Amino acid sequence: MIEPSVLSPPERLLWAQGVRSPAHIDLEAIAASRGARVIYRQLDGCAARMVASGNKAVISVAFEDNPGRRRFSLGHELAHWICDANRTAFKCANADIGPQNAEAKSVEANANSYASQLLLPDYLVVPWVGVRPVNLDAAQALANDFRASLTASVIKLARLAKAPSVVVCHEQTRLRWFRRNLAFPYDFFVRGQLHQDTAAFDMAFGAASGMSRPKRESADRWFSGPGAYRQVVSSQSVKLPDRTVLSLISLV
Repeated sequence: MIEPSVLSPPERLLWAQGVRSPAHIDLEAIAASRGARVIYRQLDGCAARMVASGNKAVISVAFEDNPGRRRFSLGHELAHWICDANRTAFKCANADIGPQNAEAKSVEANANSYASQLLLPDYLVVPWVGVRPVNLDAAQALANDFRASLTASVIKLARLAKAPSVVVCHEQTRLRWFRRNLAFPYDFFVRGQLHQDTAAFDMAFGAASGMSRPKRESADRWFSGPGAYRQVVSSQSVKLPDRTVLSLISLV
């Protein structure tokens, strides 16, 4: 039995809207109930924007983005409308919107955190995960069922994992970002460049694409830190549409 008082604010909003399954998460309906009209259109220089006047708002979302990205952008602007009511306008760039930015201390980070819970509320995700293995295959299934992005879904799974886990995103020449769960050791540091013996390296520099299979390998291919060479990890990678490589690594 779920006690609404212990839910986060975005989860309480969903609960009050009667959301009891992933299919019930209708962001456009939530926007309408809060006096916001949603428009999907071409935007120059931003992924989404919100303009408010009194108790009404118009939220514009870039239609050329993929469906999961559009939904996260809408959730992000809804967060601004609901939580930052004293602001009359937001113009949010691609770099502002994304679940990987949900931990920083800023207005945009707060909106990302709120959006993550709107799209992937813990009270539905935790029972969905159940005894499923925490890997990219499960993250893709989660993304499909909740109509969320793969990036948001794998970050959510890693955060809920019992094993020390980290999600990393690499370009060919650098680490773009990473998100670790609370169990992950803070004296392990993600390497800035991909190791040549990883599937992620093949994806970043070669023709390999799609999703790799989970692979056990030495932790020091991914991390530096005391005793990393003695540790073993399970890693799995996928090439994203922007040609970056997303990897989920868990200590085993």
